[in-house]
Amino acid sequence: MTGGNHYDVTSWPVGDPAQDIGEVINSILADVKSRQAVAGDGGKPGAVIRIPPGDWRLRTQVRIDISFLRIEGAGHGFSSSSIRFNVPEDDWPDLHELWPGGSRVLVDIPLGPDAEESDGAAFLVERSGSPRISSLEFVDFCIDGLRFEDDGSGLPAANTYVNGKSGIRIVSANDSVRVRGMGFVYLEHALVIHGADALSVHDNFIAECGSCIELSGWGQASKITDNLIGAGPRGHSIHAENHGGLLITANNVFPRGAHSIHLHGVTRSSVTANRLHSFYPGMVVLEGGGSENLIASNHFLRDHEPWTPFLGVDNSRDDEFGLLRIGGRGNSVIGNHFSAAVDGRAVRPAGTRPVIIRLTDGRGNFVAANNVVASDVRPETGDSCFEAQVDALLSTDVAEALAVTTVLVDTGSAGNTILDSGTDLEVVADRAANAIRPTPAVGSAMPR
Repeated sequence: MTGGNHYDVTSWPVGDPAQDIGEVINSILADVKSRQAVAGDGGKPGAVIRIPPGDWRLRTQVRIDISFLRIEGAGHGFSSSSIRFNVPEDDWPDLHELWPGGSRVLVDIPLGPDAEESDGAAFLVERSGSPRISSLEFVDFCIDGLRFEDDGSGLPAANTYVNGKSGIRIVSANDSVRVRGMGFVYLEHALVIHGADALSVHDNFIAECGSCIELSGWGQASKITDNLIGAGPRGHSIHAENHGGLLITANNVFPRGAHSIHLHGVTRSSVTANRLHSFYPGMVVLEGGGSENLIASNHFLRDHEPWTPFLGVDNSRDDEFGLLRIGGRGNSVIGNHFSAAVDGRAVRPAGTRPVIIRLTDGRGNFVAANNVVASDVRPETGDSCFEAQVDALLSTDVAEALAVTTVLVDTGSAGNTILDSGTDLEVVADRAANAIRPTPAVGSAMPR
């Protein structure tokens, strides 16, 4: 202990942090609670727990039930475990690093066949009663799930995104939690937070996890900003349910997540200025009556998987599903750019036109000034993840235009306004039930 409420896991007298940092942190938390048992005029100030750079195995789950706690490290330490595990093992001696670094917590909790989801969490936050647990901070360290497991799918174990482990799981209502500067890698669930109020998830590297950010139950006034994120093909990069006032901004979302952003029952929230990249349809989905949301100034890129180990893996959505799919009322979709670089021979169902924006139900949605660039490409693949993906991103060779439906309005959705988001042929909707002003086609006469 370096101060009254400041702790270092390497100097605490109970346990060995290299062998089980969970035991050490739980002992520190017990000390904090014993010393701050009675709330006087000064309150219960909480504590800071420092994790220095190094590898710290976690065999005992950390259980947090106090407010005003900050657990901090000295670097998020992210490094791609997926690239390493898909490199022949004979080549490993030539790699500069084999594992993530920084202040690295190695999640090594033994899980039996009957384990609950919460049992696999490295950090479990749970407290009943009033007030809600508040002002927790997880800052600048790495949580590494180490390995994925064989799930019977036929994929190599390293590519299943399954191991029953999660990084931080908050199962009680909470207020003003901050997750900042963290690294999460090789976890089935990186960050799961239930009942969030004024949550901030900012400037984290959360990738190569089954699902990355999951806001469950309900919540309000939270933000997910400026993160680098990438989930697996059966999970969500960002998922939220029953939230109001949620701000999702300035995130760079990598491919392979089944959805880049999946919102269920989310209202009066904003999805703005994100860069979204996916290898399949269903990039952003609003369902469950999501209403009065703003989706604006985002860059959507849908292209094909270029890395050999994941060829043929997808999210089972066909191209009529839509890149942006909205079910709800009063949503605004304004000023987004969509790049669809798709091999026309691979479109499903064959002979159909890929759908960019699809309104499935609800009414009164406003779709305006969205630009779609659709190209019929012949993608290349490669064995090097970094080189294959960068080559694919930088490839803007002249290609034939791909015929798409820029906006499709299902019969269950009506009373929508669609302006300048596709030509007359590209917008498919009941003109009697929706207000439509198509983008002028080149060579067509402008209306007077």
